[in-house]
Amino acid sequence: MTERPSPPLTLDVEASPGAVRLCVAGDLDYDTSDQLVERFRECLEADPALREVVLECAGLRVCDSMGVSSLLLVHRGTSARGIRLSLENPPPFLSRILYVTGTGHLFGVAAGGTRGPAGLPEDGPRPGDEPYRSFPPSAPSG
Repeated sequence: MTERPSPPLTLDVEASPGAVRLCVAGDLDYDTSDQLVERFRECLEADPALREVVLECAGLRVCDSMGVSSLLLVHRGTSARGIRLSLENPPPFLSRILYVTGTGHLFGVAAGGTRGPAGLPEDGPRPGDEPYRSFPPSAPSG
């Protein structure tokens, strides 16, 4: 007997008055990113008094650039309405993506002074930080 493959993306909604927890599992990519945005819009329509959205990402397996784009669209929708957005249990690869793109703070990932790879602040390095200096070093002028 062959196993049936799991769906590429599942989006389970746990709603309470004024709050929604959206459990994202599977692959958030080019083929599925529209599903996240659409489910988020459905949540907005279902509760006009929505004040908080939590994206639970423990079950996420993949997130490509379109997946990041859909996360940013959700952020845009929440910030435009004054809704608090947080991202819970991001897998290490997603934390890394948010670190590299400098977008972790939009999802509450950088809250509490968390540090990214190599001990750098989660919101990204500052110009001139040692790991990001140009290579080879520029020649002295004189």
